[in-house]
Parts: sequence; C-alpha cells; structure tokens
Amino acid sequence: MNSLTREQLEQHVPIVAWLNIVGSILVLLIAVFLLILLPGVGVLSGDRQAAGILAIVGVSVGVFMAVLALPGLLAGIGLLKRKNWGRVLGIVVGFLNLLNFPIGTIIGVYTLWVLFQESAPLYFE
Repeated sequence: MNSLTREQLEQHVPIVAWLNIVGSILVLLIAVFLLILLPGVGVLSGDRQAAGILAIVGVSVGVFMAVLALPGLLAGIGLLKRKNWGRVLGIVVGFLNLLNFPIGTIIGVYTLWVLFQESAPLYFE
C-alpha cells in the first residue's frame, strides 16, 4: 500500500502542493471579499450601529479566514521546494482538511496518503 516510487512521488507531491495552494488562495479571496463586502453593506444600510457591527464582523471573519489559509499556502510552497518542513506542515494541514467535508476531506486523505509513503522522507531530504 505505501509503496510509491520516487518517480511517482515526483508526480503526486506537486499535485498535493498545488491543491493546497489553490485551496488557500480561494479562502484568501473569500476573506478579502468579506473584508470589503460586510463593511460596505453596513455603510449602505445607513444605520450607524449596523455599519459598526458589520465592519467588526467583516474584519474579524476576514482576518480569521486569512490566518487559516496561510498554513496551507506555506505547506504548498514548502512541498514544491521539497523541504522537510513543508512535508510536516502538509501533514498537519492534511489532517485539518479532513474536517472540511466533502472536498477538504478528499484532499486531506490524498495529502496524507502521499506524504505518509515510506519513500516520502527520502524524497524530502
């Protein structure tokens, strides 16, 4: 089961890296959208209290989502550069992705399958 060759890892690791990078960029885009949209809706409502609350919620949720996206982005970059820390961070992000049903679960399982191969530590040295 855990018997991918080095050549197979050379195919799978970049796929895992790009899945993490693209997923993180999508989350960052949603974060920026919320940072702009919610305060804007509050201002358009004309209600000062609503504007203040939506600004706080928009900034809080946007920053929170951006912080959640950074580990996946860093893991993807580390995997592309074949750094051992990228593999370790990729494993952590893979486990966290398991909670993001259904797409994140599929990506998490694939990430863990690739990064837990017996030949993976040698690939990242």
